[in-house]
Amino acid sequence: MDDVAPKGFPLTEESRQVAGRYELVELIGSGAMGMVWRGEDKILGRVVAVKELLMPVNQGEDKVEEARNRAMREARIAARLQHPNAISVFNVVQHEDRPWLIMEYLPSRSLAVKLREDGPLTVDEAIPFAVQLAGVLAAAHRAGIVHRDVKPGNVLLGDDGTTVKVTDFGISRAVGDVTLTATGEISGTPAFLAPEVARGEEATFASDVFALGATLYMAVEGDPPFGTADNAIALLYRVSSGSINPPKQAGKLEPLLLKLLELKPEDRPSMTEVVAELRKLDGGVTPVATVPEPLTLPEAKPPVVPTTVAVPAEGAAAVPPAGSDRRRRGMIFAGAGALLVVIAVIVTVVLTRNHGEENPSANPPPPASSAASSAPATPSASQPSPSTSPSSPPSSSSAPPSSSAANSPDAMASALRTYFSYLPSNLEGGWAMISDKFRAAHKNQTFDEYKAWWGRFSSVTASDVQVTGDNTLSAVITYNSRNSGTIKQTHHYTMSQHNGAWQIDSEN
Repeated sequence: MDDVAPKGFPLTEESRQVAGRYELVELIGSGAMGMVWRGEDKILGRVVAVKELLMPVNQGEDKVEEARNRAMREARIAARLQHPNAISVFNVVQHEDRPWLIMEYLPSRSLAVKLREDGPLTVDEAIPFAVQLAGVLAAAHRAGIVHRDVKPGNVLLGDDGTTVKVTDFGISRAVGDVTLTATGEISGTPAFLAPEVARGEEATFASDVFALGATLYMAVEGDPPFGTADNAIALLYRVSSGSINPPKQAGKLEPLLLKLLELKPEDRPSMTEVVAELRKLDGGVTPVATVPEPLTLPEAKPPVVPTTVAVPAEGAAAVPPAGSDRRRRGMIFAGAGALLVVIAVIVTVVLTRNHGEENPSANPPPPASSAASSAPATPSASQPSPSTSPSSPPSSSSAPPSSSAANSPDAMASALRTYFSYLPSNLEGGWAMISDKFRAAHKNQTFDEYKAWWGRFSSVTASDVQVTGDNTLSAVITYNSRNSGTIKQTHHYTMSQHNGAWQIDSEN
């Protein structure tokens, strides 16, 4: 939302409730897609922001339905990205034939309003907020989310003077989600679009990097990198050329700024690299939140599924033999049915399962949508040894399970436990237990990305492993982050066999 109404702007009606629960108090913002109210949740007794989405007028039921779908998508995407520097979406309700988003309320004003009222920031003022903004966008990218409309109007600066939060994922989309924007319609604000998007190409992570650069440029220069124009088409033409006005007040920020604003997407740094560069300029003073996002969107199709990993402590006592564990699991899951695919990655984990379950302290990786985070895989007893080269991942082709013990549901569950026992101390072993299919579904994840993700955790434990169907499993994963607390999540896996060894194909 670019335009913010004066605080205290009263409702035209004496009082108004949405869905019989959320009482609107005052209008605090408005934009092309709707209005935002400060409200009160009468059931939970807390202050919330209520976003009233405006429906298309005289454009037919198709447009109205598209707007409703857009609202639901915004809620799903925002719920997937649970981050201290992102505005949280609590609920979405239907009221008066249109959707309303119930969101976290942050006493704040947008960066756009601050620049309009107070003028440009100094470089030293801009860098700390840039660290936080880049940090949340990097987390979004790891979750497979392209924001698509990064701009000063969508950056909220808290009244406390330090909090920075990004908002309005209304036109963002998760990689792999269907596009809800009409054909030929450009989503985003022209002055902050990347050149390739202005030319009609698909927005990517690199487009967000450019938009971040354009936002920082305006923060210190006072104008967008391509200037302004009343004619949006003329501005789009200027943006598509990629010829920016040279910065004059960027100081030590200028070299990085010019990298972010490179014409070619491949010449721009990744958002993670931007965070690292900004932290150097900041001297590491401003912290970057690293809390993994909880699994909130089971129906979504994120590019990377963060899997669980059971990491046995170094020097831990040997676990009971796999055979005895299999017998125990067999009795527990006797009535579950033939199920093999989801826990395929855990054949070897049997060796460390008991120890892992006694110490369930692990931080859960980001939702199944996290792009570089989830390379789950569980080696089976017949899987390649941990020394398998990460550059030569096992094939994902599946062979139908046989009636032998190695292909039994118990063996599949053991493979899943084995997978988690490898992490994070034996990443080569874990890498060998994820299939080509799994890697391809997660943007052809590389071993370096896999290693970077699991390096964030001190231990991961898989417990309550249960066969739920043919080649499918469920397990409770406990994540212990190196930088934050402990989180438990229930994951569902699909497994397959290759050359007699179980591998993980997918995770939800």
